[in-house]
Amino acid sequence: MSAVNLFLLRHGIAVAHGTPGFARDADRPLTPKGRRQLQKISAAMKKMELDFDLVLSSPFPRAKQTAELVAAGLKLKRRLKFSAALTPDGDAKILIRQLNELKPAPENLLLVGHEPYLSRLISLLVTGETQLQMDFKKGGLCKLDVEKLHAGKCATLAWLLTPKQMKLMV
Repeated sequence: MSAVNLFLLRHGIAVAHGTPGFARDADRPLTPKGRRQLQKISAAMKKMELDFDLVLSSPFPRAKQTAELVAAGLKLKRRLKFSAALTPDGDAKILIRQLNELKPAPENLLLVGHEPYLSRLISLLVTGETQLQMDFKKGGLCKLDVEKLHAGKCATLAWLLTPKQMKLMV
C-alpha cells in the first residue's frame, strides 16, 4: 500500500465486563450512552470533512456498532467491512498484510477496534516498537500519515483527539 491517511477509532462506551447476558468480552455491545457519544463523534468527523474509502472494523459488537454509527453518520454504509485481525487478540502483521492486499488501495482508511491493540498498532507504525504508552480513550480518534505501510516504523502521528475534544467541535 502506498501513501495513506490512516485513521484509528476506539469503540465507544460498552457494557461492563461481567454484565448479565454478556458473559464473554466478545459479546459486549455499546451502552445507550456509548451510542449517543458516537453520534456526536460522528457529527464532529463530518464537521472535520472526513471521508473514508473504507471503514474496517473488529467484528465484536461494540466495535461493529461504533463503525456502523460512524458509517451511517458519514453516509459510508457500503464502504464498511470487518476483520478478525482487529479484535483485541488480533495480529497486527495479519492486519497489515490484509491492508496491503486491498485493491484499489484506499487513500483514507478508518480502522475501528479495541485497546490496547490500537495503541500497540500506533506505536508499531510510529516508533517500530509496541511499547509507546498513550491514553486512547473510548471514542478517541487518531490520524497517522503513512508513506508505505509495513510492520515497523512507517508513519507519523498527525493527531490524537479525545471524545471530549471532538464533542466541542459540534
